[in-house]
Amino acid sequence: MKSYNYIDKGQGQVIILLHGLMGGLSNFKDVTDFFSDKGYNVVIPELPIYDLPIKETTVTVFSDFLEDFIKYKNFKNVILLGNSLGGHVGLIYSNKHPNSVKSLVLTGSSGLYENSMGESYPKRENYDYIKRKTQEVFYNPKVATKEIVDEVFETVNNRDKLVRTLAIAKSAIRHNMAKELPNIKTPTLLIWGENDLVTPPEVAYEFNSLLPNSKLKWIKKCGHAPMMEHPHEFNKILINWLSKKSDLV
Repeated sequence: MKSYNYIDKGQGQVIILLHGLMGGLSNFKDVTDFFSDKGYNVVIPELPIYDLPIKETTVTVFSDFLEDFIKYKNFKNVILLGNSLGGHVGLIYSNKHPNSVKSLVLTGSSGLYENSMGESYPKRENYDYIKRKTQEVFYNPKVATKEIVDEVFETVNNRDKLVRTLAIAKSAIRHNMAKELPNIKTPTLLIWGENDLVTPPEVAYEFNSLLPNSKLKWIKKCGHAPMMEHPHEFNKILINWLSKKSDLV
């Protein structure tokens, strides 16, 4: 049997949080604390980014992993919330299993277009370069704490992790979902940073136009990870939307 590393907090309607390529479970700490206190069961599985054979390190396989995890936990009618790569995984899963997803929340999601740090991570041994590139993910560079920068630096200087990181990034670019998005009828909330450099605002507009049942909300002075940079505003937007959604059920 597969073993899973995950956080499981609170009781009630299940929200599964899906982290990004360079993200971790801690990225959602404020979301987890807030919603687990509001009648939600918040679950964050760790995606097997560095654990699979290189040929299986793709967004589609991560969606299969999510499917297995949901079966393992015996969850029904889940809310999926994904940042960056996690949003992409949530989209693939929602397209494949529409009856298993109550609603979908995307923030800085890949699936259409994303800027990356480059295919080869030039100057990856230069700490200041990696620090600067990590800071560019956020509007406020102070959000990129030393702990976050250290983690990225370690990842890109670990050859095994780097190879997998690049493989996933290429897989995400190849798996463009423009033709599939109109088929996803799941109620979808897009929460986007106005200053996102990784998945710029035009990406959010395109998601909004292609997803037939979507609503787009902006957060000012915010980059690629709104739930980290402006957690209070992020949680407020999300709880208001979810409350209105439950009124319709």
